[in-house]
Amino acid sequence: MDMPYPNPMRGIFLKVTSVVIFLCMSTLIKAAGKDLPAGQITFLRSAFAMVPIIVFLAAQGQLRGAFRTNDIFGHFKRGIIGILSMGFGFYGLVHLPLPESIALGYALPLVTVVIAAVFLKEKVGIYRWSAVLVGLVGVAIISWPRLTLFRDGGFGSSEAMGALAMLAFAVLGSIAMVLVRKLVQTERTPTIVLYFSLFASIFSLGTLPFGWTELSWQALGLMALAGFCGGIAQIMLTQSYRYADVSTIAPFEYTSIVLGLIIGYFLFGDVPTGTMLTGTAIVVVAGIFVILREHQLDLKRRAALKHQTPQG
Repeated sequence: MDMPYPNPMRGIFLKVTSVVIFLCMSTLIKAAGKDLPAGQITFLRSAFAMVPIIVFLAAQGQLRGAFRTNDIFGHFKRGIIGILSMGFGFYGLVHLPLPESIALGYALPLVTVVIAAVFLKEKVGIYRWSAVLVGLVGVAIISWPRLTLFRDGGFGSSEAMGALAMLAFAVLGSIAMVLVRKLVQTERTPTIVLYFSLFASIFSLGTLPFGWTELSWQALGLMALAGFCGGIAQIMLTQSYRYADVSTIAPFEYTSIVLGLIIGYFLFGDVPTGTMLTGTAIVVVAGIFVILREHQLDLKRRAALKHQTPQG
């Protein structure tokens, strides 16, 4: 299959569109109610997301080939870790103000640097370690008001548990990203996307005995729309990286905080605090620095590899 010509503006458009649709997904899940168990949310989101993904792959003539895999156990591992991360993320989403859940989710690329250094033995220099430490300070600033023992309920409050869940989401999501890095060495993107949605649906269905709630037609409709949004956004996100480098596209992920602040205020009455805005700014700056530094190092690796390649 031929790769598209580089088109950064199209890549950026697809990325921003995916961010907006993912945010719509989060808003729909939050509107469905905070009483929904995280496992049930994960199942509904994953199951309904498979509809647009399968339709897209079928339209592209890639559906049959997408099921061919050289590493089914790799998909299984990624599915287990990914589904746990998603479950914690949805728990944090419904128990925290929308802007704060988004901001805490920004810890994921920072933690990925640490995970990659530990498990992939990637060399991480002083610049990225410094950015990670600064970013984690920002995460602490955002989290601390929710975790402090001097609040009613202390660590047992729903908001404190939501903050801890978002931190677990970041750690497990980082491990899942490392597993994806391994998968892309042998697997095609449609295969990775399809198997994750499939495993996510199967694994989350296993939470049924732990107590799912009976859904109203309104809540079911909201979750169905959330799933469709998740699938469509995943397709657009995947496509965006076909038109531009990661370093060009990734910083636009942070547009979600502005939209999240607006939606959180007008739909859920979430008023951002100075502490939250300060911590978010620190995390965003650190995250963008890590992205740009990764790009710079990637260019150096490519140049070194090209220099080592014998000329014919």
